[in-house]
Amino acid sequence: MASISESYELIKSQLQCAAKKSGRNPEEIELIAVSKTWPIETVSELVQCGHKIFGENKAQELEVKSPSLSSSLRWHFIGHLQKNKVRKVLPLAETIHSVDSLDIAERINTIAHDLGLFPKIYIQVNHESESTKFGFSPEELSQSFDSLLQLDRIEIEGLMIIPSFDPDPEKVRPEFAALRDLRDKLEQTNDIKLPGLSMGMSNDFHIAIEEGSTSVRIGSSIFGKRKVIKPNLQE
Repeated sequence: MASISESYELIKSQLQCAAKKSGRNPEEIELIAVSKTWPIETVSELVQCGHKIFGENKAQELEVKSPSLSSSLRWHFIGHLQKNKVRKVLPLAETIHSVDSLDIAERINTIAHDLGLFPKIYIQVNHESESTKFGFSPEELSQSFDSLLQLDRIEIEGLMIIPSFDPDPEKVRPEFAALRDLRDKLEQTNDIKLPGLSMGMSNDFHIAIEEGSTSVRIGSSIFGKRKVIKPNLQE
C-alpha cells in the first residue's frame, strides 16, 4: 500500500499530465485534498508534504481540524451546508463549494455582513435534477442568477457539480461539458466572469480537467479508502 506522500506525488503527476494533454497550465488547477473523516494525525502527514488546501464536508470536523493544524492552511467547505451551520463555517472556510439554493446564499450573505467577511462561493448545479442530490437545476439557476448577483458580501467564483458515479469516467464527461457550457452561457448573458469550475474527484478528475475544471476534489486517491466505523451496539 502506497504511503500518503507517494499517493500525493502520483496525483500531482497525473494532474500535470491531464493539464498538459489539454494544453493547460497545471498551475491554474487547484488540488483540494478531501480530508473528511480522517483524523488530524493523518491530515498532518499531507501537511508535512507541503500541501495547504483541504476540503471538509461537515462543520463539526472543520471546527476541530482548522484550529488544530497550521494557520497557513486554506480550508474549503464542500458538503451540504445547513443554515444553522453557516455562522460556524464562514470564519473557517475561505470558499464554500456547495451553495445549492438561493436561500442558503442569502443566509451566507447575511452572516457574512455580521462577521465582516467576503466569502468565495461556487454554485452547485444538479444537471439531472436528481432528487437525491442538492443543487440548482440549470433552469432554476438562470432564473435565480440576478438575485444571486445582488448579494453584496459573496464572491461567485463559478459552478460546482457532483457527477453521477460510473466506473467508466468517460461516461460522466458530458456532465462536465454541460457545466462548462452553462458557465459560459451565464457569463455571456450577464456580462460577468465566472472563472471557476469545481468538478472532478478521484475517479474522474483527469476527465474533468480536460473539460475545463479549475478545482478538483481528491480524497481516497491520496488518503486511501475511508474506513466505515460501525456503532458499538453494546454501549
